[in-house]
Amino acid sequence: MKITFTQVALCLFFFFFLSYSASAQQTVKLQGYVRDIKGNPLPGVTISVEHTKLTTSTNNKGYYRLQVGQGKLILHFNFIGFRQSVKTIEISGDTDENVVLTESNSDLQQVEITGRKEKAYKTRATFIGKIENELKDIPQSVSYASKELIADQGLMRVGEVVKNFSGVNQFSFYDDLTIRGFRVNGQSNTQLLNGLRTSTGFWKQSLANYLERVEVLKGPSSALFGNASPGGVVNRVTKKPLDETRRSISMTMGSFNTFRGLADFTGPASKDSTLLYRLNLGYENAETFRDLMFDRNFVIAPSLTFVPSEKTRINFDLVYTDSKSRLDRGQPIFGSFDLNSTPQSLSLNTTNDYLNELTYNATISITHKISDVLSLNASYLKTGYSEDLNEHRTSNSYGVDGNGQPINNLAGMNVQIRKRKRFIDNFSGYINYTPTTGPISHKVVAGYDFGSEKTPVGGSQMTAGGYRNAANNGFIATYVAAKKSDYLLDKGNPVPNVPHFNLNDPLSSQRMQDDSKLFFAQSVVAPAYYYLNSGYIQDQLKIGGLQVLLGVRYEYYTDFANYKTQTEAKANSHAWLPRLGAVYTINSNINFYGSYVEGYNPQTSATISNPNAGGPFDPLKSNMIEFGAKTSWLRDQLSITAAVYQIKQTGALYATPGVIDVLRQIGDEQSRGFELDVVGKIMPNWNVIASYSYNSAKIMESGTVGEIGLQKPNAPKNTANLWTRYNFIDGVAKGFGIALGLNYMDKRNLIYDVKLSPENQITIPSFTLLNAGLFYNIGKLQLQLNANNIGNKKHWVGGYDYLRLFPGQPENYMLTVGYSF
Repeated sequence: MKITFTQVALCLFFFFFLSYSASAQQTVKLQGYVRDIKGNPLPGVTISVEHTKLTTSTNNKGYYRLQVGQGKLILHFNFIGFRQSVKTIEISGDTDENVVLTESNSDLQQVEITGRKEKAYKTRATFIGKIENELKDIPQSVSYASKELIADQGLMRVGEVVKNFSGVNQFSFYDDLTIRGFRVNGQSNTQLLNGLRTSTGFWKQSLANYLERVEVLKGPSSALFGNASPGGVVNRVTKKPLDETRRSISMTMGSFNTFRGLADFTGPASKDSTLLYRLNLGYENAETFRDLMFDRNFVIAPSLTFVPSEKTRINFDLVYTDSKSRLDRGQPIFGSFDLNSTPQSLSLNTTNDYLNELTYNATISITHKISDVLSLNASYLKTGYSEDLNEHRTSNSYGVDGNGQPINNLAGMNVQIRKRKRFIDNFSGYINYTPTTGPISHKVVAGYDFGSEKTPVGGSQMTAGGYRNAANNGFIATYVAAKKSDYLLDKGNPVPNVPHFNLNDPLSSQRMQDDSKLFFAQSVVAPAYYYLNSGYIQDQLKIGGLQVLLGVRYEYYTDFANYKTQTEAKANSHAWLPRLGAVYTINSNINFYGSYVEGYNPQTSATISNPNAGGPFDPLKSNMIEFGAKTSWLRDQLSITAAVYQIKQTGALYATPGVIDVLRQIGDEQSRGFELDVVGKIMPNWNVIASYSYNSAKIMESGTVGEIGLQKPNAPKNTANLWTRYNFIDGVAKGFGIALGLNYMDKRNLIYDVKLSPENQITIPSFTLLNAGLFYNIGKLQLQLNANNIGNKKHWVGGYDYLRLFPGQPENYMLTVGYSF
């Protein structure tokens, strides 16, 4: 860990200054008990003081205690399933204040426009189904991580957050995941932001400081969102404004020369609270453990909510990200395929490489309640992405000698210089209708979606690679030994257009290169465009303890190949997508469920977003059967979900070994598994999140015989995760907290290589990581120390092939100082 003396001195000065400020005001003791109307104590009730950051929770006896300033205070008592109680009291000395809470039978809100006030790992409900539903009433598995968990673990990337979810793991360094054995790629327009389809920059994940939570709806979700991965869909939920003032800033320093500053401000923007605001800011300047890699990130995420009446709410969100870095294609290894043959820090970049990305997501949402049972909702999301790239990267093969045999210490290289933009539009308009007909209550969602993605005219790419021709005035993409005379030779070996990367002497290959002497092939990033129109209707009927979900979506997809060129070709496809589910409530703590869903994903030039991918390809089709149980314990403070499932898919695209960017389509794949998720509080001051998954994900049909029967790439059979935090609320240790975490990942296959026999297929070994956190709160100040990969376990989070492995971080430490005011 590289922390300078100056940084430590500034941090300590900051700490003592704020500690003095926090203790300067004379405080008194406020205490009492919180009970229900029957007199039973309520453990875990959140008590907060309005216009301050003072907060606590009740213990197992329903008792709470706060050190507060003298004067007029407005107290908020919040507990899941109970109506909020607001008390205004005048305090001049130690005070007892007892409170009785009544259970809440109010309807859930329809659309997630206002912010979440609770401060806990556990979330009661989600809006991922276009209407707010309690998680226990959704007939599919949903994993999630709240902002409190993300902050406690000191995480800043969604790819890191998903380690807490059963059946979800990283595929690479990029916005690139595996869910239940199936890849979810952030470069395709299949991820969600506030329930709306969008895409990410893919290469570099943005900071997560503007997120309220990250959630994953498992299984094909096409009936709700159109084309999506069969494994599941990732939804990023942004922080929304609150009707109470909260302000916080934090500073993080630590390993890899990391410096990070974050700010979060929210509250009323008008005296009558009809206009609310929220502003999240993030800045990061960090190196990594990888050679030549760095991240310079800036995020600004403002949000406004206008509440002109009790029936109408309007929200505007903007997330703007400016990222400067280098593109990390991973760690290469020698031709012996020994994972330890090169250091994990090794990258193939040079010092003149760069990757500059600008991304914005702007959303406007409106909801209007026409009556007690009918509301209208509409949302529009505009995404813009700009990429400016210069990279030295592997050609996905080793250099060859005059006989065409690989030289295992020389990695073949390419240079790519690319500029391109992408724009995504997404509109969703729908009604929520919740009537009751006799003994049957309904939750009807019916609406229309429009989505489009465009890569406009003006993108360009220059590529240098292959071997120089005999005249030395151009290059040939591949070397063919039988045509040796066609190539420029040196000591009988072909001369590469881009010098090979010497794995025995990486420093000489990583220095700044004179690319002006290379032969480039210039190409236009082909303009691409697609749009979709879809209509859907869904009803969740409830009679007694049984809920039945019936839904169907019709999607009509239009794609333009070679958009705005003389060879433009228009293609259409369509699909009917059913969704069936049932939930049966045994008692207030136990629900059983089952579901059947189908998935569909066109695989065209526009959705792949790679002009070199090949094709045309048939659509990806999938279906899933899932059964499970969702239970709650300890007054709904702890939830446990178990699920078994089978997913079938046909038509997946895989990289072609030894050929850059070109994809190939295979046949059937199947995933079967079991998952267990635990999240919530064991005690009011003891939080926990844990998961386990078993997943057998196999390739059933392929034109490459050796692939059949193999576990799918980057799909571990077993994963297990645990994170638990305990806060001391009494005695000399009051204000301190301690957390421990474990992450286990089973071995994983890389993408199948036709040059290797199945028994020699490259695998990434299993690993177990130990993490920990220490916390200390004094008034408005919080100190936090996170230690990750304690013991420095060598591991890999994912990989494509033997030239593109993605190693995990070595042992590292992060110190955070936060202040709330």
